[in-house]
Amino acid sequence: MMVLPQVDDYPALFLNEIAMIDLRAPQEFEQGSFQSAVNLPLMSDKERKLVGTCYKEQGQQQAIALGHELVTGEVKQQRLQRWLQFIEENPQGALYCFRGGLRSQITQRWIYEESGIIYPRVAGGYKKLRRYLIDALEHSIIKMQPTILSGRTGTGKTLLLKKINNSIDLEGVYHHRGSAFGRHATPQPSQIDVENRLSVELLKKCQATAGESPQLLLEDEGSNIGSRNLPHSLIERMAAAPIVVLDIPLERRVGIVFDEYITEALAEYQQLLGEERGFTTWAENLRQALGRVKRRLGGERYGVLDAVMSGAISDQQQRGEASVHREWIQRLLNDYYDPMYDYQLQKKAERITFRGDEKAVTEYLNTQNIA
Repeated sequence: MMVLPQVDDYPALFLNEIAMIDLRAPQEFEQGSFQSAVNLPLMSDKERKLVGTCYKEQGQQQAIALGHELVTGEVKQQRLQRWLQFIEENPQGALYCFRGGLRSQITQRWIYEESGIIYPRVAGGYKKLRRYLIDALEHSIIKMQPTILSGRTGTGKTLLLKKINNSIDLEGVYHHRGSAFGRHATPQPSQIDVENRLSVELLKKCQATAGESPQLLLEDEGSNIGSRNLPHSLIERMAAAPIVVLDIPLERRVGIVFDEYITEALAEYQQLLGEERGFTTWAENLRQALGRVKRRLGGERYGVLDAVMSGAISDQQQRGEASVHREWIQRLLNDYYDPMYDYQLQKKAERITFRGDEKAVTEYLNTQNIA
């Protein structure tokens, strides 16, 4: 019997963004996977559960026989066709299951028998890939030299980060804008997914510096972004890093927040859900976000902001006029975010190495070989 190839160059798989077939059941995939992987399972969740129960009660051979019984005939052909279509679109890819065992070996052989295509499987499967990224993440965090970009809410820190080559957009990796109002129209990836994505991003930055410690700009974040945690080792490195503060006038900050949380966020929801449902869902999420800071605002200030926000949503829905949102945004910045930020930054004052507007900060970062 022909021995079909395995691939074990894990860095190359991630650095080259090699497309991969994840053969695990959907529930396994949802718990965590990789950005370059697509879930085309050998078995459904139900089939996998039946085979697992059979394995426990009757042993491996009976479980294998049941698997072949469940995935046969038309079911097998449908899955084969999905794999072959993927392979046609990604001829340089690979496939994997959980440990690189029976599921990937069976699929690899079925593909070969059906088409003559020799498609490699990942040695050790998902478990080895995940282990590699966990270790690489810790190594990259130790290796990098971070500088922290700070600034009041709405200063456009993320916008500036995207203009800097030597940066990691943590909020982009974590798919969350980092505040009570920061949810996107689609959910955050799982904790495992964001860790995998962060590891790959840092791996690429380390490779780009040819073995030297990369100097990277990161936005000032707490211990979590949305409902996902930052690695403890990264939090520690960031807590000791020099800080650059971006200062922008309040009027411009209101405009930046308006663009991001009103114009862009609404467009995101409407693109996903349609015009009417998208507007309703976006508006409800705005109200819920304000509710999440109600305790810190206090009842009186919350009541005023809630009334202004509700009026702005109504105006926008009835007349297409969105500018009233600027009023509650400015009040929220003045009454909630600015005092909180100023208090937090005061505790980090000894780490501030520079502060200025976007032009001045960019020039400073250039002198530090970060931009």
